[in-house]
Amino acid sequence: MNITFCCTDTKAQPWLDGLRAAFPEASVEVWEPGAPQADHAVVWAPPQQFLDQQQALKGLFNIGAGVDALLKLRLPPGVKVVRLDDAGMSVQMAEYVCHAVIRHFREFDGYEADVKAGKWSYRKPRDRQDFSIGVMGLGVLGERVARALRVFDFPVHGWSRTPKAIEGVVTHSGEAGFDTFLSNCRVLVNLLPLTPDTRDILNRDTLGRLKPGGYLINVARGAHLVEADLLALLESDQMAGATLDVFRTEPLPADHPFWQHPKITITPHTSARTLRDESIAQIAGKIRALEAGQPVAGVVDPVRGY
Repeated sequence: MNITFCCTDTKAQPWLDGLRAAFPEASVEVWEPGAPQADHAVVWAPPQQFLDQQQALKGLFNIGAGVDALLKLRLPPGVKVVRLDDAGMSVQMAEYVCHAVIRHFREFDGYEADVKAGKWSYRKPRDRQDFSIGVMGLGVLGERVARALRVFDFPVHGWSRTPKAIEGVVTHSGEAGFDTFLSNCRVLVNLLPLTPDTRDILNRDTLGRLKPGGYLINVARGAHLVEADLLALLESDQMAGATLDVFRTEPLPADHPFWQHPKITITPHTSARTLRDESIAQIAGKIRALEAGQPVAGVVDPVRGY
């Protein structure tokens, strides 16, 4: 069995060592133009040339949860595109979102500013029942986030394309349930996959349907958000703020208004990082399953985009 590795901006050797330990009987090499045909590929942002040359692939294993960039390319016929299900990312995402929610709810930004100014301040405690949180996208990551938020006794709503049931979470689904979902939320967490249907979904219309003083946490893709609409809603005080981990252009340009905006907290796409050892173990298990003709979790539907 031949396995090829083609991951842009990724240190290859630790991945090669892990994959070779998992498959001592296989050839595992970094792809170079003209390389022999491989059975499976481990990829991140591969060039089109790679896919054009590797036409015999059975499995294409993406080392991140999002596959939107990969699906824009011409893929070999019959290849299964497989994403990571979790591999340690869901707990990181839950940590990040809970931290962002609690930081906003407890007004820690305000306290931090007061401390820097040498001011000993007091703020009236907020009622968490007034801080209903909506999680948009209830896949592996979204469900873990929704369950984590319930631990802090926030009212939690969830929305997904198809109906789902999560204990303690009020779930909504489809186009018919979208308005009700938004109108019940003060804090909106976006964990949707990026598809043609979800691009620009965080716009003036949808964000404007949140409860007054709405707050956005975007940890999915930058192209979900219409940036000018968010800035306008913040300027009008219809929204209270945002925590953003993803952007249309990354790294975020130095002159971007998000950097210095007093109501926006930014982080450099770090909400849930790929954990190499967990990812290798999951990918190895899925390759073995494919080779044995067994079903594999995380196979992407190219029509739906996830």
